[in-house]
Amino acid sequence: MDDPAASAEALPSGAQARSFLGEALFPPPLGDELEANRRADLATAEAELHGDPDDPELWIWVGRRQAYLGLYREAIETFSEGLERFPDDPRFLRHRGHRFLSVREPARAEADLDLGLAMARNAPDEIEPDGLPNPQGIPLTTLHFNLWYHLGLARYIQGDWEGAAQAWAGCMEVSTNPDLRVATGYWLYLTRQRLGLDDEARALLVDLPESDEIIENDSYLHLLEVFAGERDPDSLVNRDDPDSLGAATVAYGIAMHHLFEGRDDDARAVMQRVLDQPNQWAAFGYMAAEAQVARAGW
Repeated sequence: MDDPAASAEALPSGAQARSFLGEALFPPPLGDELEANRRADLATAEAELHGDPDDPELWIWVGRRQAYLGLYREAIETFSEGLERFPDDPRFLRHRGHRFLSVREPARAEADLDLGLAMARNAPDEIEPDGLPNPQGIPLTTLHFNLWYHLGLARYIQGDWEGAAQAWAGCMEVSTNPDLRVATGYWLYLTRQRLGLDDEARALLVDLPESDEIIENDSYLHLLEVFAGERDPDSLVNRDDPDSLGAATVAYGIAMHHLFEGRDDDARAVMQRVLDQPNQWAAFGYMAAEAQVARAGW
């Protein structure tokens, strides 16, 4: 693969990416206290790595802490150096692939995640620790899940619906709890609808989990309920916090619901509402909206 830093050369100083619509994207503001806490976490991770550079886990945590500050290019460089040191560890490909997605390089993300899956496929799966824990402090995802999940996203963002559907199907096989199943089911539903597979898409809406079974992916569950006709989409709009990650996720899902129902004008209007939340440009819903608007020329 080419030098991961090469694609950043044409960016303005401090920018992390250029959107699919051509706009420079800078790390979003975090607030003074949150930024201070995350910088302290990064300093601790860097000190631990300095003390033991032969531990791959410490390289991964430095990259993850950089990414939590919106420093995606630095994270990519960290994961790349870690991969050079530990070329048989698929975790570096999983995390670098994720951050190639963040910086709007889905083809490079796909290449990393494909290779990571090939490397990890015959190895036991393992729980991934959370850097930003959910309210119950229970890690939900695994290495294999995250490789498949981000591969599905990389293909979806590129408009490769067949490839995305294959990846989401693989992801569903390793979605071992209700949170993972609703997240995977949501993206697989959208992908099957893109392919015109309405019956196969609607099969995903049968026997949805109850809300009290979900720890952190309630937005995905509620969107599946909208697709099933069991929930009013207006009930999902978070008017108290329109700039939240959940708002970007929900707005994109509602826009796609309008699109599949033939309400193109409503879809475009809600999609624009996603793009009017620029601080959430790293969210997958924002990224997918951006790709849709660029692809459709809206």
